[in-house]
Amino acid sequence: MPTGNALAFYTQRKNMADQMKPRIVILRRKEVEARTGLSRSTIYKKMRQDHKHPGYYDPTFPLPVSLGANAIGWVESEIDAWLEAQIAKSRKAA
Repeated sequence: MPTGNALAFYTQRKNMADQMKPRIVILRRKEVEARTGLSRSTIYKKMRQDHKHPGYYDPTFPLPVSLGANAIGWVESEIDAWLEAQIAKSRKAA
């Protein structure tokens, strides 16, 4: 392990590296609903291929991450990217 000035330099470099690492934020369903304006059922329909209702499925909608036996969440950056794509798509159509 470094000592003295070398330790200070090592610590500073490690702190800089930690700050540069992207922070992963997980959103729970209610947060995704609030962020997207979609209802609970629409969120799940967008993730499910349903041959009875093919218009709801959206292969670009982010899939959830398992957080445990009974908990899921969505990666915030993926939800944000999906929203940006929806905005861009609507601007091109207009």
